[in-house]
Amino acid sequence: MKFGLTQPFDCSYLDDHQEQLLVFAPDTTVQPEHYSRLIQAGFRRSGAQVYRPHCAACSQCESIRVKVNEFLPSKSQKRILNKNRDVKCRLVEHGSEYFAANFAEYFTLYCQYINERHQDGSMFPPDKSQFTDFIQCQWQAPVLIEARLNNAVIAVAVTDVTQTGFSAFYTIFDPALAQRSLGTFMILQQIAFCQRNHLPYLYLGYQIDACRKMNYKEAFSPNERFNGEFWVDKSKK
Repeated sequence: MKFGLTQPFDCSYLDDHQEQLLVFAPDTTVQPEHYSRLIQAGFRRSGAQVYRPHCAACSQCESIRVKVNEFLPSKSQKRILNKNRDVKCRLVEHGSEYFAANFAEYFTLYCQYINERHQDGSMFPPDKSQFTDFIQCQWQAPVLIEARLNNAVIAVAVTDVTQTGFSAFYTIFDPALAQRSLGTFMILQQIAFCQRNHLPYLYLGYQIDACRKMNYKEAFSPNERFNGEFWVDKSKK
C-alpha cells in the first residue's frame, strides 16, 4: 500500500495546533477489503479519500471503536432511547430506488442541519453537489440509517459497512428537535444495527479529549482506542 503526507495546516479541532494527514494513495481502484484493513488501522474516509492524522507534535486524535457485543446503554442513553421510542428506523442502501425517491428529503434535512449547526464550517453554505460528493464513493457505497417521526425524516446517519463493523461517517438531524438528543440516538441505532448484523465494532472516528465537539464518543462504552499499533481498552470504569 502507498501513502502520501499532506503539508501541515491549521488544526480544525485544537487552537494553536498544526495537523498533517497520512493519505492512502492507491495505484488502482480501492477494494473494499483494503478499506476494511485501513479502518482497523485507525483510518477514516471522507468522500473517496482515506486518511489518518499523522502529526509530528501531537497525538490527541485517537481512533475509537465501540465493542458492540459488550455494549450496555447508560442511564442517560436509556432515557434517550425511551424518549425516541416513537421513532422508526430503517437501513437504506445508497443508490437504491428508495434512496433516490427520498433524496430530496435527505438534502432538505442536510441544509437545515448545516445552516443551524455549522455556519462556521467548511460545508456552509450547503449545496446539492457538495452533499452528493461528500457521502458518495465509487468503491464503497455507504448505507444510511433513516429515522422517521410521523412519516417525516428527522435524522440520517451515513455509515460504511466493513468486515469488522460499521464505520460511522456523518449524521444529520432536525435541529428543531434538540430535546430528543438525536445525535446520540443515531449512534445507538448504529450499534443496534451492528448487533443485528453480527458485526463486533462500531468505528466512531476520532476521540479528542481536549475538544468538546469531539470528546462525546467516550460515553459509548466499552470502547477501544488505536494507539498506532494496537487497539487498547481505555473505557472509563
